[in-house]
Amino acid sequence: MNARESELYLFNEGTSAYAYRELGCHRVEGENPSRRRFSVWAPAARAISVVGTFNGWDISRDPMERVGTTGVWETVLENAPPGELYKYAILQEDGEICFRADPFASRAELRPGTASEIYDLPDFRWTDAEYLKRRRERNPFQSPMSIYEVHAGSWREGLGFRALAHELVDYVADMGYTHIELMPVSEYPLDMSWGYQVTGFYAITSRYGTPEDFMYFVDRCHSKGIGVLVDWVPAHFPRDMHGLRRFDGTALYEHPDPRRSNQPQWGTLMFNYGRTEVVSFLISNAIYLLNEYHLDGLRVDAVSCMLYHDYAKKPGEWIPNEYGGHENLEAIAFLRKLSKTVGRECPGALLIAEESTAFALVTMPPEHGGLGFHFKWNMGWMNDTLAYMSLDPIHRKFHHDKLTFSLCYAFSENYILPFSHDEVVHGKRSLIGRMPGDYWKQFAQIRLLYAYLFAHPGKKLMFMGSEIAQYIEWRYYEQLEWFLLEYPMHRCVQDTVRELNRIYAASPALYRLDCGWEGFEWVSVNDRDNSILAFLRRDAQGGAMLCAFNFTPVPHGEYRLCFNEEVVARELFNSDEARFGGTGEWLNPDPIATSALVGGERPFALSLRLPPLGAVYFDVSEGGTRV
Repeated sequence: MNARESELYLFNEGTSAYAYRELGCHRVEGENPSRRRFSVWAPAARAISVVGTFNGWDISRDPMERVGTTGVWETVLENAPPGELYKYAILQEDGEICFRADPFASRAELRPGTASEIYDLPDFRWTDAEYLKRRRERNPFQSPMSIYEVHAGSWREGLGFRALAHELVDYVADMGYTHIELMPVSEYPLDMSWGYQVTGFYAITSRYGTPEDFMYFVDRCHSKGIGVLVDWVPAHFPRDMHGLRRFDGTALYEHPDPRRSNQPQWGTLMFNYGRTEVVSFLISNAIYLLNEYHLDGLRVDAVSCMLYHDYAKKPGEWIPNEYGGHENLEAIAFLRKLSKTVGRECPGALLIAEESTAFALVTMPPEHGGLGFHFKWNMGWMNDTLAYMSLDPIHRKFHHDKLTFSLCYAFSENYILPFSHDEVVHGKRSLIGRMPGDYWKQFAQIRLLYAYLFAHPGKKLMFMGSEIAQYIEWRYYEQLEWFLLEYPMHRCVQDTVRELNRIYAASPALYRLDCGWEGFEWVSVNDRDNSILAFLRRDAQGGAMLCAFNFTPVPHGEYRLCFNEEVVARELFNSDEARFGGTGEWLNPDPIATSALVGGERPFALSLRLPPLGAVYFDVSEGGTRV
């Protein structure tokens, strides 16, 4: 069995990580640069031919032949140069001919066109070998992760990957983020889907340039020490006729029973994870994106939709699994296989789950009964926090548990705290638009919110525009309102986020022990009447940070916090500083030391100044200031 036969065998078996090397359109070695092999999986087809601009779209010119019993068809053409467009003309069992784009194409025609393009991945001269070496050696759970989520088309108008590689990357580096997370970059036909309804899983969207341009973007991110995450959608696909739907006239990539395949929430079709070739298609796609484009991780979209047969469905719209439950057992097996394969083939790359239910052990390894993700979005924290911040401060004392409840489960998974694009669309309002009160109070509270985000256990994610306090919701069809930076208060929010990123990256206490109680200790948890929280973050090497938050507009000149040991506190951050748009009146002297108490559970007290609707960080490390 030669290498090609072996890969097709693995593809049929459901264990291929490199199916893209054999399926799709590939140059055949030799003197003729236009000689290409075309291969497509379509087991139910009666006949297939390659049609394109190179043969006048004539279905009789270039027929394909079956490859044994693999379900794959192939042909070698002598005159198929790069840049030409093509599709597969598939004769179905019912006698109808359908025209499909190549599921494994590495480039696609720009919308509204739907054809695949003959394109050879470039032999790109990567310069990130040292970066990838450090990535393999880094422990992501004990490292800072501050993610800037971006929709490439609306960050700034008219920029492709080459321009973003400079303007966006330089901006992110200046702001102090550690990662960029791009909304989907695989080819999709409809702009308003934001990329989440994919038709070309292996094709980097032509909206922003070529695959080589995208490689340049990733390489420059790495040159600045910035990781690149991409949203990946292995849950479902749209019904567009050039895509995967009934690809060979049968339910090939989707389940034949509509109660399993239909996803009414988005009008899409779920992948059939019980079909081995579909598993190979998706796992190979993940490996392709991670290895060929040097990505640092995939944020897997809509994992809840994958895990449950009844997700977003009514009674009668779904059928249970073989044991009578609603869990999608094939999807669970797929995710575990995905995790193992990525860990083996892409050392240091991350898998992140957008999963909104209480499904257990999402971030535990498969060998311990988990799904194998490295991180999971903490949707509960996000929902509770934003609901709390939307309340008038006078009512917050009645909802104090919305803040404290998160620590009941904060260490059950490895979490990322997401203020994502989903929270600033569809009438939810922008983040600052949710803050109650007058202009000054809104800006004070957005700074308070961000300070709370950076102090709370878990990695961080902010959607673009949040850092400049954009008032309108995000619009995919126009750029961010950068003109807001002409106004001092918006510029002050940007300065606040930049400083929070700096403090976060420089403070191991804020990230080293994110995943356990040893890195967290409540100092004040029950002061609901004043709507105040305070806690310690620790790094296990003597570093510690005291973080305190006042969620009302009432300042406190001498707010007492009690400790078991003597503490010397040096203020590192105060959201009321004038440079952040605050009053400058509620700063703390440097240093502050505890005094002894008579009686009480804790014998030492620290008296702080807490600004109105404000946050303060203090270094209380052993041996002095560490930031």
